[in-house]
Amino acid sequence: MHIPDGFLSPEVAVACAIPAAAAVGYGLRRAERELDDRRAPLLGVTAAFVFAAQMLNFPVAGGTSGHFLGAALAAVLLGPWLAGVVLSVVLVVQAFVFADGGVTALGANVLNMGVLGGLVVGGLMAAATRLLPASRRSALVVAGAGAWLAVMAGAAATSVELALSGTVPLGAVLPPMLGVHALIGAGEAVITVAAVSAVLATRPDVLPRRHVPVPAA
Repeated sequence: MHIPDGFLSPEVAVACAIPAAAAVGYGLRRAERELDDRRAPLLGVTAAFVFAAQMLNFPVAGGTSGHFLGAALAAVLLGPWLAGVVLSVVLVVQAFVFADGGVTALGANVLNMGVLGGLVVGGLMAAATRLLPASRRSALVVAGAGAWLAVMAGAAATSVELALSGTVPLGAVLPPMLGVHALIGAGEAVITVAAVSAVLATRPDVLPRRHVPVPAA
């Protein structure tokens, strides 16, 4: 889903960079208010885990491969806005150090893989805390469903951006993107549920309970 340089028009690249920068800036302000000494290290640990997990690819179909994105996991552990901060750090390092994703498309990649995914999962968690009982099962259901939806949202946004840039018609890019990423999203859901389950078993106190439907300790 990393968009390389040259695939987006300047207008689309700027239009994506503006909300991405605004969301990351807002997330940084939220981090100053919300992360205490107990939870602050979780930001760096989550970024490191997402970065490492994104380096591992798994086969999907037709010779294509996918990799873990991490927005859903970051949103569950840190909240939706800080998820954008985590993914922006990961994507900046990938773009400038590993040339994975274009520098001119960095705003779009942050928007697609970090901001949109975090907000999708955040909305799902907000609904779940109102509608579902606070339990381990509820938290894992939200994590899995949110992970799949975050991948699909990013794939759809990428398709629209490529179409608006004149790179490829929407009808030609959207169906295969959604089809392949439906499978990638399934892998994302499995990894996210496993990671959240491990956190619930060992350190449930680090989860932001106003976002995640888990019972108080």
